[in-house]
Formats: sequence, C-alpha cells, structure tokens
Amino acid sequence: MTADQTPTALDAEHRAGFVALVGRPNVGKSTLTNALVGEKVAITSTKPQTTRRAIRGIVTREDAQIILVDTPGMHRPRTLLGERLNDLVRETLTDVDVVGFCLPADQKIGPGDRFIAQDLAEIRSGRRGPRVIAIVTKTDLVPRAALAEHLIAVDQLLDVDEIVPISAVRGEQIDVLLDVITKHLPAGPQLYPDDQLTEETSDDRISELIREAALEGVRDELPHSIAVVVEEIVEEPLDGDPFAEVAEGEGRLVVRASLFVERESQKGIIIGRGGSRLKDVGTRARREINQLMGRKVHLDLRVKVAKDWQRDPKQLGRLGF
Repeated sequence: MTADQTPTALDAEHRAGFVALVGRPNVGKSTLTNALVGEKVAITSTKPQTTRRAIRGIVTREDAQIILVDTPGMHRPRTLLGERLNDLVRETLTDVDVVGFCLPADQKIGPGDRFIAQDLAEIRSGRRGPRVIAIVTKTDLVPRAALAEHLIAVDQLLDVDEIVPISAVRGEQIDVLLDVITKHLPAGPQLYPDDQLTEETSDDRISELIREAALEGVRDELPHSIAVVVEEIVEEPLDGDPFAEVAEGEGRLVVRASLFVERESQKGIIIGRGGSRLKDVGTRARREINQLMGRKVHLDLRVKVAKDWQRDPKQLGRLGF
C-alpha cells in the first residue's frame, strides 16, 4: 500500500454487499442466481417452492463483490414449513443492501406480486431500507410490445430504484444487471476469497442436487414432501477392506443420503417399480455430483418416511429447517 492509498480511499474504489432475490414461487430466481454467479449454485425446477434455503452465491469483480441470496418463493403458507420459509425471506430482507424483486415477463402481475410489494414497501418505510431493483425475468418468452406493457405495470406496482429486464436463460442483460446492482452497493472491501462461489457446504449442495433429480417427473403434493439429508461422505478402499487406510483421492468416494417423504405411498412412488425410479434419480444426481466433486462418486440412496414432517416442529428441526 502506497502513502496515498489509505484504507478509506481503497474502500471508496470497491463496493461489496448483500443482494436478496425475492419473488413468488417459480419466477426464475434460482436460474438468475446461477447466471449471475456463472456456475450452478442453486437447483432449478419447474416445481414451485424448489428453493428452501437462503442460498448465497458470490460474484467477484474487480470493482465489487456481490453476495447473492436466492430466497424461497413468498407464498400463502399451508404448512409449518411454508411459514418458516416465508419468515426466512422476511428476515433476509432486513439484512441486505439491495433487493432484486423478480417478476416474470410472461405472467401478469398478480396477488402474490402485490403481497411482496406491500412487504417491501413496509420494510422501506420508517427507516432507510434496502435499495430495490425490479428485475423483469423471462423476457425471451414475450414479444417486445408485451414486454413494454409489463414494464409499465411493474413501474406502477412499487416505487423502485431501477427496473432491469433480463433473460437468464439466454444471458441477456446479465452484465447490465450486475452493473446496476454494483452501483447501489455500499463502498467496502471484499468479503470472500476470489475463487469462492458460494457459502453452501458440499453436503448442502449434494443434498440439493439429489432433491433436484427427485423432483423430476413427480406431481401433485409430492414435490413439497421430499427432503434430502446427506448422512455421510467417506473415502473407502477399492479392495473393500474396511480396516485399510485410504489417502484422499485414492479410494472410492461414497455418498450416502436419505430421501424423506411423508407417507408410505409416496415412498413407493419415489422408489418406482423394481426400484427403477430411484435408480434414475441416482443416475441423474450422480452426474451432477461428479461434476461438483471433480471425480466419480458412488451414490447410495435410501428412501425413508418421516410422517407429516412439513407440519412437525421436531421433524423440521431434524431435517434442517
């Protein structure tokens, strides 16, 4: 550091802060998080309420570090789990510098959007709340005229600092959005190392990848009834000797995980005839986990019943909610 490079001067050149992406379920928050980070840190699905934790993705630029919080979709809760997810979103909003309010271009503004807009208005009243950027997602799904009408409707919904239309799938306007977010962050030093992309542990990311694979093809209430817990990740000897010592990377990496559902009938659906569906879940999840871990893994999946876990405080605690 030279004589004229005081800590204050350095901080003024660099911005860092937390950004919460909020919106009703299935508006593209997780897809946007992955597009901004440049790597898959949040699972995606066409099923609503896929995200269950405030997942942090980290974007490091020369001029800023943006810590993204991909929150669960705000909704009218029907279970204790739903209530806790909504509470998680509200707690998150009070601790961030910027809120990215996601509204899909292919859907008219509805009660869910107005519900969130009211929450944001209350958070900003009475004290200096976070800056709010309206992010119009899925612009690739509508013609220009429809997009223009939607942007006007968004502008009338809530007093926001900026409106940015984007397509996360096509990567359109992602750099523009990053610039806009950076502009509204406070001056400050970098908070995470350059190469860190998320705060999620390997266990958390693996459990989410398994749940993502399990969500494919299920319908009705079953998606909300699936929870995944990684029981252990161990390096086992290739010859099967349980007493042999194995150096890291020289054995077989084994991931043992449990999929929890709420009823015996759901267990049968997940397993499938002759175990066919569970095998398919394992195949798809293993492909993603191999990429995450940088090596091949053996995935051992078990399906268990935790009766009505979404409504049971003790069960929710055991499953990490």
